[in-house]
Amino acid sequence: MTEPFGARLRHVMDERGPLCVGIDPHASLLTEWGLTDDVSGLERFSRTVVEALSDRVAVFKPQSAFFERFGSRGVAVLEKTVQEARAAGALVLMDAKRGDIGSTMAAYAEAFLRKDSPLFSDALTVSPYLGYGSLSPAVALARESGAGLFVLALTSNPEGGEVQHAVRADGRNVGATMLAHLAAENIGEEPLGSFGAVVGATLGDLSTYDLDINGPLLAPGVGAQGATPADLPRVFGAAIRNVIPNVSRGVLRHGPDAGALRDSAGRFADEIRSALPSA
Repeated sequence: MTEPFGARLRHVMDERGPLCVGIDPHASLLTEWGLTDDVSGLERFSRTVVEALSDRVAVFKPQSAFFERFGSRGVAVLEKTVQEARAAGALVLMDAKRGDIGSTMAAYAEAFLRKDSPLFSDALTVSPYLGYGSLSPAVALARESGAGLFVLALTSNPEGGEVQHAVRADGRNVGATMLAHLAAENIGEEPLGSFGAVVGATLGDLSTYDLDINGPLLAPGVGAQGATPADLPRVFGAAIRNVIPNVSRGVLRHGPDAGALRDSAGRFADEIRSALPSA
């Protein structure tokens, strides 16, 4: 049987540290790197990031939209990026934020979570805002494939609050409801469940939320968005050991020099390690 994503993630986090580096080849970064804003630049950018960092970061998070904007040739680069990163021992979290109902959600899940798919990834970001139950096809296929999901729960963008902080009839807000669903998915899983939440590192004190979902917490916002590794214990409290801090521009802006990319990722990894409580 395939080892569940949560177990594989726990192992690679313990071995390499929890840093997640985004692969976000948006036009301004391609320009900063001296690359053309086309498929050739996209391929050079992605290959450089993977070759520089795949032996030392726990997770890569390619943003699907920046590949999709180039059409089928861009998606072909994404396929190759995913395959090369996984072959080098890093886990791949596809940032596609898919969310729909019924057969459409099932098709999205098959694109990224079916083991023979060219885009098969270790995990996928999903949006639950058609109702958590709409994610059922993705949950089922993730379990079957040994993959994981990261559900948008408490995101770092200011606009998210109007939905995620809305209070339900039972007195619990929507973000807390999503965390409770994920905790239920992860009951009894060891050493870590495979169903995680996206919780922004920029959100400050979250002590009113139960972040102990026995699953990973993807923490965007470190670096360019203003959060620092030192902020993580205050934001995540007792759940800190399961946090995956995501850094994108803070590392990527140091390219295209591979050594500079490695040095930047190493500094973030050291800062994160220093912020974590002793085991």
